[in-house]
Amino acid sequence: MKKKAIIIGLCALITCGCGKTIPKLENGSDAVVSFENGSMISINELYDDLKNNYALNSLINIVDKKILEDKYKDQLGSANDYADGTMKSLEELYKDNLLYAIQSATSYQTVEAYRNYVYINYLQNLAIEDYAKSQITDKEINNYYEKNIYGDVLVNHILITPNVASDASSEDKTKAENEAKEKINTIIAKLKESKNVKEDFTKLARENSEDTSTKEDGGSLGYINNGTLSSSYDEIVKNAFKLKDGEFSTEVITTELGYHVIYREASKEKASLEDVKDNILETLSKELLGKDNTLSIKALQELRKNYGMNIVDSEIQSQYAKYIQNALAAASKSDNDNN
Repeated sequence: MKKKAIIIGLCALITCGCGKTIPKLENGSDAVVSFENGSMISINELYDDLKNNYALNSLINIVDKKILEDKYKDQLGSANDYADGTMKSLEELYKDNLLYAIQSATSYQTVEAYRNYVYINYLQNLAIEDYAKSQITDKEINNYYEKNIYGDVLVNHILITPNVASDASSEDKTKAENEAKEKINTIIAKLKESKNVKEDFTKLARENSEDTSTKEDGGSLGYINNGTLSSSYDEIVKNAFKLKDGEFSTEVITTELGYHVIYREASKEKASLEDVKDNILETLSKELLGKDNTLSIKALQELRKNYGMNIVDSEIQSQYAKYIQNALAAASKSDNDNN
């Protein structure tokens, strides 16, 4: 950290000079430090040190900021709002220790530098998401639509929860769970014998369901679909799509809430492909990013190429090429390890 502070000070000396005449080395290059014995440190020496230790990361940030601010002109306000909101949350969390927290957890030495990172990262994510979407084919979108998009379904449920205290023994918990399952299975058996499932389901829900918010309405969850309810109901939604209108589940459905039996009362036509295409693309691109860590690197690499980025300094160009190569290799290894 001290080394960085010294370099920052040297850079300031280069730019302002404090009104003094800048000494020259014999080769004519500016000196940034001089000693009593007449020796000097040149701008070239400083540049070489910066280039070898810090230049690449700084250059990538500067390049990406210039490109992304041009590509996403209409979203700069959102990027700034996000950065400001992030910094406000951090300020509330760390208060007077914010700078120390940033310096301890990141390579950034000022609050403004970290804010700039958050701002650029927001724009980088926009580019990464757009790149991921560009990798999704129409065939994949159509397949997803056929297999995963459904019309809303009108569903009723009966919930039975195990009657057990939080500090109960594992034996008591197992006993309570078995009793709850047995009760649900008894309800299912009654529905199998029913001549009017809708009427009897409503009656059984009012008599047995432990979902107090729906039991008096026959266990009605209303029209539901993927994402309509909290994730606690995902299994209910998935099983509802397997049923036909007028059918009930014949196997116990288990969720974190307890044990359920459901009745699918009615359904609607599913939305057109055109209406849900953007949502499908969003879903598939997120899935792709989750499976392929190399995409984020490729996305920004491709963007820089498209903008004609040319690193003139051959040494930094070599560093950049190695950086991309190593980043792709590490991301690919991570993908393989996770598969």
